[in-house]
Amino acid sequence: MTHQTERLDPATHMDTLSLRVADLPAMVRYYTDGVGLAPLAEGGGTITLGLGARPILKLVHSPELRRPASSAAGLYHSAILFDSQADLSASLLSMFSRYPDTYTGSADHLVSEAFYFTDPEGNGLELYADRPRDQWQWDGDQVRMTTIYLDPSRFVNSHIDRDLVESGRRPELGAVLGHAHLQVGDIPTARDFYVGTLGFDQTARMGSRAIFVSAGGYHHHIGMNTWQSAGAGPRDKTLGLGSVDIAIPNRTELDRLVERLRADGREVRDDGDRVVTLDPWRNEVRLNLVG
Repeated sequence: MTHQTERLDPATHMDTLSLRVADLPAMVRYYTDGVGLAPLAEGGGTITLGLGARPILKLVHSPELRRPASSAAGLYHSAILFDSQADLSASLLSMFSRYPDTYTGSADHLVSEAFYFTDPEGNGLELYADRPRDQWQWDGDQVRMTTIYLDPSRFVNSHIDRDLVESGRRPELGAVLGHAHLQVGDIPTARDFYVGTLGFDQTARMGSRAIFVSAGGYHHHIGMNTWQSAGAGPRDKTLGLGSVDIAIPNRTELDRLVERLRADGREVRDDGDRVVTLDPWRNEVRLNLVG
């Protein structure tokens, strides 16, 4: 068992998430016409989507692959964090207008307000906005999170920019990849890798079946649960999650991560500005130098 000896630099944050997809045009339409992302780059069967200069999702055309079983390890949902409640409301209005059948629910989590969807290929998606950090409540090093029903119509009506809607103009949204939520086979193994080896802090747990980890005091950068996947083994290569990319602020921190990964017996590929490894379920984790 690996024990945490070092913590990640507090400037660490999420970078992008890649999805292997079967129908690339349909998935691009969903995330652009629906969510409101824009194509930023294209090449080699991959389209990068984001807002402004900030990439969020990479869609990798992989029509030869099959869909994963619902009980397999992999992606539970990707989570797009909007800059404001108004930006989130504009995205929701678009989603409810164009893809209403993909909506699955909502929640006030105390630290955030979140709305959930399932994309056309079965990938979970969370669209959310954070509450101000000074409103988050902590019990020691554990943040208080819960699930309270959040009325989607009331939320949109309270925060939408009506002048923008009436003008018919497309809003200029701001967002980043806020977190990734994974399905894993068991929580102790997940904690050993993401907390013990990578150096995230555990910030919350839900009983024995879900934990949440972060760097720098965020409520969570990665969530992990066994709600559908208890006992799942290493993944086959399937549609769905391709990689989880984490932004590392400097080379010194990246070198420390390489040392910890190798000491833990993990395979590591170091390309200079990117370190690639696999978690215990063979989810690809890419640690990207951004500093």
